[in-house]
Amino acid sequence: MSSRPIEWRSAGRTQQGQARSRNEDAFLDGPRQSCWAVADGMGGHQGGDVASQWVVRSLASLSATGNLDQRVNSARQRLQHVSQQLAKAGIRSDARGDVTMGSTVVALLLEQGRAACVWAGDSRCYLWREQRLYQLSRDHSLQQHLMDERQLSVAQARAHPGARALTRAIGARALLQLEVLELSTRPGDVFLLASDGLYQALSHADLGRALSVGTPQQVVDRLFATVLRRPARDDLTAVVVQP
Repeated sequence: MSSRPIEWRSAGRTQQGQARSRNEDAFLDGPRQSCWAVADGMGGHQGGDVASQWVVRSLASLSATGNLDQRVNSARQRLQHVSQQLAKAGIRSDARGDVTMGSTVVALLLEQGRAACVWAGDSRCYLWREQRLYQLSRDHSLQQHLMDERQLSVAQARAHPGARALTRAIGARALLQLEVLELSTRPGDVFLLASDGLYQALSHADLGRALSVGTPQQVVDRLFATVLRRPARDDLTAVVVQP
């Protein structure tokens, strides 16, 4: 007998920021593929919205068959291909005087008892487990690099004029360096994928309170309600998944 397919509960939402001419975020809410993702087009760059959509579409076509290792490998191959295509498109755009096309990505893949987080850039994956919030991904940004290499505090690193610059992104280079974290899942786990427009507007405590109770849709709504109590300048996106 084959095991019964797991029915993941999930929800996602994105909204354009007030300082943006278009929403450069995109997300995948893919329980059928057991894959979820958030992509943030490189802010202010020509085609950032196109880049994030390319990233999401590449993951949306993933097969749900195969074990987690096989699907992670397939996701990496697809993202590498998109990165190469965006790099080529950026070169062609530069000839017309435009700038680089690129995007961050953070993706979550699940199977029975296992999870994998795959990312490049500063879109994040969080885990709410047993009343504690964990940031699973580490930002690929100059700010994080300064903290790691120079042992600066968060405040010191943020004060650097280029702190928000990305050190990795889809399309930034032809050879994409993705980071992967694998872990075992537990009953009651809640995963959050978020663009920087969402998590930078919320404290660690705000995120924890939002994730602590409710369905994925209720959690998403609570996150957005908290952020939108004041004007949101940047695009904001969240995907919440409960195994």
